[in-house]
Amino acid sequence: MKEQTKKKNEVKVYFHGLLDMRSNMLSYDELHEMMEENTVIHGANMWILMMAILIASIGLNVNSTAVIIGAMLISPLMSGILTMGYSLAIRDLPMLKHAASRFGIQVLISLVTSSIYFFLSPLNDPTTEMIARTSPTLWDVLIALFGGIAGGIGNTRQRTSNVVPGVAIATALMPPLCTAGYGLATMQFDFFFGAFYLFTINTLFIALSAFIVTKLLGVPCIVELDGKKEKRIRHIFSFVIVITVIPSILFATLTVYNSVLEKNISDYLDKEFVFSDTQLVQSKTDKSKKEISVSLVGMQISDQEIADLESRLEEYDLAGYKLKVTQNKSIQGEDSDKVTIAVQESTIQELQQQLDEQEQTIGELNGELENRIDCTELASKASEIFPKLTDCKCGVLVNSDTYQSLYFTAEAETALTSEEEQALKNWLSAESGIGEVVSEIENKKSTAAERNGLR
Repeated sequence: MKEQTKKKNEVKVYFHGLLDMRSNMLSYDELHEMMEENTVIHGANMWILMMAILIASIGLNVNSTAVIIGAMLISPLMSGILTMGYSLAIRDLPMLKHAASRFGIQVLISLVTSSIYFFLSPLNDPTTEMIARTSPTLWDVLIALFGGIAGGIGNTRQRTSNVVPGVAIATALMPPLCTAGYGLATMQFDFFFGAFYLFTINTLFIALSAFIVTKLLGVPCIVELDGKKEKRIRHIFSFVIVITVIPSILFATLTVYNSVLEKNISDYLDKEFVFSDTQLVQSKTDKSKKEISVSLVGMQISDQEIADLESRLEEYDLAGYKLKVTQNKSIQGEDSDKVTIAVQESTIQELQQQLDEQEQTIGELNGELENRIDCTELASKASEIFPKLTDCKCGVLVNSDTYQSLYFTAEAETALTSEEEQALKNWLSAESGIGEVVSEIENKKSTAAERNGLR
């Protein structure tokens, strides 16, 4: 019995040491002193913050993940959030006020800095890195919660570690804040509210994680509150958390629903539309009308087969969806080879209608750009600013996706250097407000030499 009790105690001690959060932690006094330091506004920290914001904004602007990660590593935002959670846990209201004030100033500086950058940047189109920060879901809540717990534990250790920088990358505080600045600079408030909501989620749940860790570590409270005040604070805190989480749950539900729906449709098309002499060449889903449209080439399938295909939609959790089948006409050649026509007349008419709409959109965009950009004046200015250039001409190209590019042609007495060509493109982009510039500069001397050689 004694040996069994001894083994149980050894196992208990082993697992206690394995999972003990208090091992290697700062003393309560050292921890409190560090948190007090986090509430002080230092000029150096503000400059570091502005540089981090500018780096993150550039990374978002050029769609560079590596640059964004670098900005998150040098950002000083994390310490203020951990301090707010800590001060709330120990009931130190003066520290909470100072930490919240410091954090609010940091957020304001970040928004102003990123807004100024995006206002001055010639690249105005949103990138995939920006768009990814505008639709927070429940997974962002979980990342912030788990990351905050890791950061809260790592922040209380006697030896520095890579935990807090890793949490800064995982929870991504800087990118959504910079994306919110982009939304303000470009007056796209859907970007601002979506990105700032993600930033709010990360901030709140990192602070909540710090609160939980502080309680688990047993840090003593500065002020003991009576039961009513304690209960009131908990109710307010819980209410704020619930109100913040509800939209993210809705976003997550919608994301999961769309993902499952896309998989079900893909499985249905891959497994059911398998024929020996007929091939599926195109499919399109209209979720608002609950309609799946497919185009087939080869031998026509019968109405009964189409009805059977539609009846099997329920097997893929697609009840309520309708199937619309477009088939080609099949004709036989001299060698009995089947020549298939890819699209029926109705499909051609639909494509023609889409083309007409796109041409109308392009015409409207061209009209707007012509009113906004005077290409004649721009070409004249280019000749004045770049004396080497003559016979300058320019125009704006637009496609159906509203994508813009400036097309510039000119002649030059001598070939432009790469630096001169880049300077020309930068000037044209800044002057016109269009991000992409395509330039063709013809060298008069080389052209003349080629003509003499031909003679």
